[in-house]
Amino acid sequence: MLDVCLLGTGGMMPLPQRWLTSLMARYNGKSILIDCGEGTQIAMKEKGWSPKPIDIICFTHYHADHISGLPGMLLTMGNAERTEPLLLIGPKGLTRVVNALRVIAPELPFPIIYNEITETEQSFDFDGFRIEAFRVNHNVTCYGYSIVVERAGRFQLEKAQELQIPKPYWSRLQKGETIETPEAVYTPDMVLGPPRKGIKLTYCTDTRPTEGIVKNAAEADLFVCEGMYGEPEKKDKAKEYKHMTFLEAADMAKRARVKQMWLTHYSPSLIRPEDYMDGVRKIFPAAVAGKDGKSIDLLFEEDEN
Repeated sequence: MLDVCLLGTGGMMPLPQRWLTSLMARYNGKSILIDCGEGTQIAMKEKGWSPKPIDIICFTHYHADHISGLPGMLLTMGNAERTEPLLLIGPKGLTRVVNALRVIAPELPFPIIYNEITETEQSFDFDGFRIEAFRVNHNVTCYGYSIVVERAGRFQLEKAQELQIPKPYWSRLQKGETIETPEAVYTPDMVLGPPRKGIKLTYCTDTRPTEGIVKNAAEADLFVCEGMYGEPEKKDKAKEYKHMTFLEAADMAKRARVKQMWLTHYSPSLIRPEDYMDGVRKIFPAAVAGKDGKSIDLLFEEDEN
């Protein structure tokens, strides 16, 4: 299960009822935050989640509405007596930008590990999941992210018994471990069936539509995508400032064949996103106007039934 919360849905500036865009996901004891604009801590508090156990923070880019909440977040983590390392992932310049922000948060009781993205597409592997970064099209270097949880095939008891694999090795093989003994080498494929469908969350904001987004979001269980402008007549403005309209986001969701799409990163002038959703749902019926605090548990297919 991948636990997902859209903490904030605002772009450019926070509003009284809308914090700046950020998203938090939790899987298998790990917590991942994507972007950390002003107000992220308050949004997290409203959700009832804590910043202390955050393991990874990914930044799409370094405009203030996506990173200005970081110094306060670091201080809160430090005041909670956190000692575990914190991993930061972001475009080139990450170390320089964060160190500049840390002028007001200089002393922390935990180390920070910096991982700068150097490729157009780059993957980062963790225990049980991976984060895939992909370049998008904004007026500064900007990336989208997918969190991918793969799932191995079912354990096949008959195969294990037929091959006379000792029972103490079964659970280790099921977890993907290769076991070498003086008598034999046992590999997971000897006892596992074909891979089962996993879970995929794709998040992108501050970008024009691109084929790279469609490719990287393909078959996602949830596609969280910027919708800066609901009004179709603002398409020219979206092009000028390298953002997207609701209808453009819907077209990408349709072409990527995602299960559902949540819109986010609204312009401060867009007070009622729901007013523009009829046209969006004509293109992609499983579209939702995201709201602060909107949450979902993304489940493996077998668990959905």
